[in-house]
Amino acid sequence: MTYPIHAAVTSNAIASCSVAPSSRQCLFCEISDQSWGAFDTISVTAFYPRSTKLFTEGESPKGVFILCGGRAKVLIGSSSGKSLMRVAERGEVLGLSAALSGHSYEGSAEMLDAGEVTFVRRESLLNYLRSRPEASFRVAQHLSDAYAAVHEQMRILALSDSAAERLARLVLCWCRSEGRRTDEGIHLKVSLTHGEMAQMIGSSRETVTRLFSEWRARAIIRLHGSSLLVRDQAALEYIVSS
Repeated sequence: MTYPIHAAVTSNAIASCSVAPSSRQCLFCEISDQSWGAFDTISVTAFYPRSTKLFTEGESPKGVFILCGGRAKVLIGSSSGKSLMRVAERGEVLGLSAALSGHSYEGSAEMLDAGEVTFVRRESLLNYLRSRPEASFRVAQHLSDAYAAVHEQMRILALSDSAAERLARLVLCWCRSEGRRTDEGIHLKVSLTHGEMAQMIGSSRETVTRLFSEWRARAIIRLHGSSLLVRDQAALEYIVSS
């Protein structure tokens, strides 16, 4: 069930966007202070616990959700019960395409981590964009970035011959974007379950668990809770290229 907008508000929540101009992370980061002030009047920020559902696939768009803190998982389902997932990072605007077009939400969004989320109602957003060209340009840039991200995920899904290759591509992508290099290898903090990783690569939880076990036995990776150490990056690159 999707939570009503006010259900997520705690006693510490505030009535407008909490991102200060010096630390803005969303698509409106680079707009002028005047446009930012106007945006601040139409937005409401609240704290959302982990697993809070922001919206559900097929719902009429009530507005957009900006991840000021934490991450969310975005899922697209099928009639067969299978689903694909991607992780939305801090600063992303969820539900933007549906809000602009008026079509139903293309997928479902749920908080992966607890964090602050800014909500803007569809009608308020559209009126704001009509009068703020610089904000409209930022929206176009954001949609372009989202398009590129979808292409990258499609590359992983469609151009990989095996689940091993898709999982290796995913781990290498994490290494590039958020890995911390040490003498031991590349350290990653992975809060996703094996089932969620499987949804990202179009596979099964059992397959992901089996592949990680094989890679651990071959000293390619080391797993301890949510900590993943890539000890042999070259081996993962070979899986992708072979």
